[in-house]
Amino acid sequence: MGATLAAAPVLFDAYQIQLEQMVMSDTLFMLLVVGVITMVLWKRRLTWKAGAVVGLLLALTWLTRSIGLPILALVVLYLLVKRTGWRPIAAVITACAIPVMVYMGWFASAYGKFAMTNSDGLILYMRTAIFADCNKMDIDKYKEVQLLLLCINDPVSQRKDYAQWYLWGQGNGDGTGTGEVLHRWGINKKWSEITNDAASKFATRAILSQPGDYLKVVARDFFRSFHWARPRFPDESTYNMYQFKPYVERDETGQPKRLPKWSSYAGGRTDTDAFSYEQGPPETRIVQPWATIMSNYQKVFYLRGIMVGGILLIGLYGVVVRWRKFGGPVVLPWLGAVGLLLAPAATAEFDYRYVLPAVPLACIAAAITLRRGVTWVRRSPKSSSASEPTTVRA
Repeated sequence: MGATLAAAPVLFDAYQIQLEQMVMSDTLFMLLVVGVITMVLWKRRLTWKAGAVVGLLLALTWLTRSIGLPILALVVLYLLVKRTGWRPIAAVITACAIPVMVYMGWFASAYGKFAMTNSDGLILYMRTAIFADCNKMDIDKYKEVQLLLLCINDPVSQRKDYAQWYLWGQGNGDGTGTGEVLHRWGINKKWSEITNDAASKFATRAILSQPGDYLKVVARDFFRSFHWARPRFPDESTYNMYQFKPYVERDETGQPKRLPKWSSYAGGRTDTDAFSYEQGPPETRIVQPWATIMSNYQKVFYLRGIMVGGILLIGLYGVVVRWRKFGGPVVLPWLGAVGLLLAPAATAEFDYRYVLPAVPLACIAAAITLRRGVTWVRRSPKSSSASEPTTVRA
C-alpha cells in the first residue's frame, strides 16, 4: 500500500505522461537515476558486483545528462559514510569511468577536445547573462578581449528576466541591444570550442565577482519549483509546449502550424529532417476523443509545486530523526531530489521538465520515512505485569 502511494505522484501526473511522449532525455534519465538509487539502497552491504552494475548505470546517467556527475559524487559519498568498503566503491568508480572515458575519447577524435560537450560553458554563460556587470568583473581590456565580446551593453535593469534568451534568442542581427550577444562571434562559431571556453571563463568571473547576484537568481529559480500553480515561465509559448491540446494549432494565416525551420546539426533544417525521418508529416496528430480526455485530465491531475515541497519536508524529517546515522537510507534519495532541483537553477535556468525527475526520489525518501507509520509513545500504568511502553501507530 505504501509503495503504491509513493508511486502515485509519478504514475498519475499528467505532466509526467506528457513528458514521456516528447523526444527528450528526461524520461530515460529519470529511469536511470531511480535505478541507481534503488540498487544502492536494496542491500545493507553492497557487493563489488552490484557496485559494478551501479557504476554502469551511473555512466549511462552521466552520458544521458551531464547532471549525472553530481549523482556519482553523491553515491560515492554515501558509500563512504556508510563504510561499505573499498571494493564496491572502486567497482562503482571504475565501471562508471570506462564508458565515460570511451565516449570522451570519441568526442576528442570528432571535435578535437577531450570532453563531454562543447556547450557547458555556453549554458553557464546563459545563467549569468541576466545579472553579469562587466564594470564589476575587472576585465583587462587589453588581454581579455574574448571576455569583452561577451559583455552585454544593456543595463541589468533593462535585460530580459529569463536567461534562455541570451543563448537561444535570435538577436538583432548585429549583436547589439537586447539581442543575443553570442552573434558577435559569428553564427557558425556559436557552438565552437573557442566560444564555449570563453563563455565558461566569463560566467566563472561573473559568479566570483557578483556572488550575491548569482545566489539571488539561483534561489529565485529553485523556489519556482514550489509554486501552487505551474509557473508560466519563461513565457506563454514555452508553457503551452507542455500542454495536451485537443485541437490542431494554426498560424496567423489559419493554416496548420508546422515545425520551425531551425538549422539542424546535420546541416539541414529541423522541419525537413523530421519529414524525412517520419516519411511523412511529422506534426502531432489529434485523435478524438482521447485528446480531449487527456487535456481535461491534465487540468486536474498533476503534482502541484507546493505538494513537491511537502513531500521533500517529509523526507527532511526522516533525515533529521536519523541524524545519529547521518540520515540513514533517507538521505541518499532526499539529497538526490534536492540536487536535481538545485542543479538546473545553478547552472542553467528553471524549466518545469527539470522538476519532474526529482519527484520519484523525493517520494522514495518520504516512503522510507513513513514506512512504519507515525508513532506516538504512551506509558501504560505501572504494574507488575505491564512496565513496557504501549505504542500506537497511525
